Amino acid sequence: MRRSRLSPEREGELYEAVVELLGEVGYDALTMDAVAARTHSSKATLYRQWKSKPQLVASALRHTKPVSLEDIDTGSLRGDLHEIVRSTDSCRERDAALMRGLAQAIHTHPDLHQALRELLIYPEMAALDALLRRAVDRGEVAPDRPALGYVVHMMCGALIARSLIDGEEPDLAFLSQYIDAVVLPALGL
Repeated sequence: MRRSRLSPEREGELYEAVVELLGEVGYDALTMDAVAARTHSSKATLYRQWKSKPQLVASALRHTKPVSLEDIDTGSLRGDLHEIVRSTDSCRERDAALMRGLAQAIHTHPDLHQALRELLIYPEMAALDALLRRAVDRGEVAPDRPALGYVVHMMCGALIARSLIDGEEPDLAFLSQYIDAVVLPALGL
């Protein structure tokens, strides 16, 4: 665990700058020098806080998410899933572009892949699992429903496939219809 010498506000500014730079230049061209220059920080501070570029990028993505899945609990699984897509609507296009770029970068940067899994993907999967467990506990979904283990795959698939197949970004209307037509029926709802 790193020791923080930065205020939460300053850390937030750094994360925002990293995500902006990532969007501008992509992962391969993103350097600690560029982050230091953009944020008026020293490289030593960046390395002391995050140890590596992959850890900084993964942390920045985690902390600039528009919503935390842990905070979503509408009382129904359908409501929770729709709230997730509604609350991420404002930055979905930016995030989709970032994720497409990172999906390519992980093939040549296994350290980035590991950092994304540890700092972003696994925590999100755990939060989604908790959301699904609440639905099971409420009796909305049978505990032995095979699709429970594939909800994250279904949602990621919708995000990727929409632009690949239709040439369009996965907007709120598409994702809402997808939840109702694919995800919820797969869960027996």
